[in-house]
Amino acid sequence: MVSAASAWEISIKQAMGKLAAPDDLERQVNEGRFTPLPISIAHGVAAGQLPRHHDNPFDRMLIAQAFAEGLTVITHDKRFADYDLPTLPT
Repeated sequence: MVSAASAWEISIKQAMGKLAAPDDLERQVNEGRFTPLPISIAHGVAAGQLPRHHDNPFDRMLIAQAFAEGLTVITHDKRFADYDLPTLPT
């Protein structure tokens, strides 16, 4: 799955010149056979209620979505471990 939060963050960083990413990210996600994960109201509420271990709003959303959907997060960010969330290191 690929969260809408990831696409949002990638797009912002790309526009700022801080990240090289494909201009057709949505098509790339679909061609890669990933399932898009939209952000729901419940995800937003859960992200706001998380302990303040991590202040990055995109990462907090990924954490909330992973808990809600029973997912493992692929990340190199060691702060995700503070949430006792299944992760797969990169």
